[in-house]
Amino acid sequence: MQITTIGLDLAKHIFQVHGVDANEAVVEKRRLRRGQVLSYFAKLPPCRIGMEACATAHFWARELRRLGHEVRLIPPQYVKAYLKRGKNDVADAAAICEAATRPSMRFVPIKSEEQQAVLVMHRARDLLVRQRTQLINALRGHLAEFGLIEAQGLSHVRRLLESMRTDLTVPELARDTLDLMATTLDAVDAQINAIEAKIAAWHKANATSQRLATIPGIGPLIASAITATVADPTAFRSGREFAAWLGLTPRQKSTGGKQRLGRITRKGDQYLRRLLIIGAQTVLLRSKIAKASPWLQGLLARCARLKVAVALANKTARIAWAVMMRGDCYRAAAVA
Repeated sequence: MQITTIGLDLAKHIFQVHGVDANEAVVEKRRLRRGQVLSYFAKLPPCRIGMEACATAHFWARELRRLGHEVRLIPPQYVKAYLKRGKNDVADAAAICEAATRPSMRFVPIKSEEQQAVLVMHRARDLLVRQRTQLINALRGHLAEFGLIEAQGLSHVRRLLESMRTDLTVPELARDTLDLMATTLDAVDAQINAIEAKIAAWHKANATSQRLATIPGIGPLIASAITATVADPTAFRSGREFAAWLGLTPRQKSTGGKQRLGRITRKGDQYLRRLLIIGAQTVLLRSKIAKASPWLQGLLARCARLKVAVALANKTARIAWAVMMRGDCYRAAAVA
């Protein structure tokens, strides 16, 4: 009656365990509090543990792997197909246990502490950038009520604030309040610059991130984000699969032998996908590569610029996967 596979449903405080033996007969069902998890699994012989790749999953995977267990992280959308009837913790743990034993199941590589630390910097920077945008929009909207208008952009906001301080038509009460918002904007901007400096320092010390930065359209920010997100590039069989994981491939509604392709699926990591599309737009606007590439020129002649940027982001993602797999820098193709 030895447990061979366990489905562990993660939570903040109460965890659900569902264990089966070699014949897939249920031999264990129990609830564990957070403080009991490690002590319970430390007493078990090494077994396979399946968990959904959700919040805190990578932490628990590292801890359980140190105890000698084989840990498999499963995308939550793949577990849903094995859920029977109503959704509760017991049913979720049973579905996770069954999904972990399927031979065709795809698993998520476990991230290290360093990779998650880099992702913390990226998530914090993304949050601060959104807060900065909110402050800029609020300042522009409030000052427009007093007839002060400037072009869009961070540099123009500085000019707008200077006009506010010199324009006597703005009431003093509103000027004092908007000065507080301007001070907050300066503080957020300084915090963004500090995080970007830390990301750049980590990028210089990581060989994989430096190799990725040799690809056109990928800078230190995108390279470090890809390096930290993709724990193991061998989890993808090809660059096309990596691009599909990022949601950069068309959505299929094919049937009866007829191929019907729609917009991109937008699945996978939204942050990485957005960065790659922004990098592709930069290549189209400012790089000499866009003018020298017949492929890009042909696309620009018959498609909208944003659609071309998405296609270029797809190609960039495939190149990034090849660079990570081969451990070599990007080399541009020779011009015919």
